[in-house]
Formats: sequence, structure tokens, C-alpha cells
Amino acid sequence: MRKIAVLYSGSSHQHRSFTEPKYKPYIAELLYLPKLAQTDLNQFDVLIVPSQIHQEQVTRHLEQIHAFLDSGKTVVALGAQHHSWFPNHRWESRPTNFWWWLEPGAQSGLVLTMPEHDLFRYITLEDATWHYHGVFFPEQEVESLIEIENDGSILYVDKKSTQGTLILTTLDPEYHYGSYFMPATERFLDGFLPWLANGRI
Repeated sequence: MRKIAVLYSGSSHQHRSFTEPKYKPYIAELLYLPKLAQTDLNQFDVLIVPSQIHQEQVTRHLEQIHAFLDSGKTVVALGAQHHSWFPNHRWESRPTNFWWWLEPGAQSGLVLTMPEHDLFRYITLEDATWHYHGVFFPEQEVESLIEIENDGSILYVDKKSTQGTLILTTLDPEYHYGSYFMPATERFLDGFLPWLANGRI
């Protein structure tokens, strides 16, 4: 099983999501972001950068995070990534429709573009469907797993831009699960964390 660490800035939703008893077995350690420089990241295989995290603190530690990625490890960044923390992602803003499912004949607009990918042995498209915050137009060849129909990607795996593996999504499951709303986000985490730990990334 891969050893997963999570950047932690003290938010209640982060604490609830990553210390939940059913998820805790997949999380080796919560790394307090202000003290990240004192941590040897080499002991971990995967580093999760949660959504709704202190942006200046992440920016301050980018050199350390990039060194981890360039050592061949995996970085997962959740939520809108409008900062240029990671290369070649080309994020574009899109209006977030929080209540789309209340509209007559509602369609999320999300499509699986690689249904054969190993991730989808762990989650379904429905598990990844609540709302999204922007889209990506990656500049490198990537494995784009979920896209907006006739638009950009909202979840992709990039093995070209760095020496490691970069998994980017504009979904924010740990924020909503940790804030006690959006049932799909629990189903997403139920599959996504086991996939990060044991799946074929």
C-alpha cells in the first residue's frame, strides 16, 4: 500500500475528512503546512494538496513539493487550481452551478473519457458528480479521465510534465464531505483513497 500524506492547515473539514475512521487507514500522516519545511517528504509515496487550503503557505513550500514530485512521487491536487503551482495545466474558470440537478431535465455535462482506466474500478461517474470549479486544458499529453462535454478536463493524470505523477481535479470532495454535505463526495472518497493507496495510477 502506498504511503499517503496530506497537507493540513488546521481546517475543520480537512480534519474530519482525513481522520474519519474509514479513511484514516489510507492516510499515513497529516502534515501541518506551516511546518512542512521540517518534514522529510521522501518517506511518503503520495502527497495530497486539499482544496480550500492556505494558498500563500502552499506557494511558500512549492520548491519542496516540486522536489517530491520530481523524485518520481505522486502529487494529488484537489479543487480549483487557478494558481500556477503545477506545470502545463492551463486552468480556466467556469461558473459553478451548485443547483443544476434542480433544473428540469438536468444533466451534469460530465463524461468519462477513459472508462477503461483503473480509477473506474473504484468509482463511477455518478460518484464524481456534484459540481466543478473550472476546467483544465493540459499542454502535455495526459490521461484525461473526466471531462465536460465539448469543454475541458476536470480530472486528469499527468506523467509527462514532471518526473513524477500529477493528478489534478477541480472537484473538491474532502471539503464537502468534511463540511457534512454532498453525499456523492463520500462515495468519491470511498473509492478514490483506496485507489491512491492500492490502485494502478
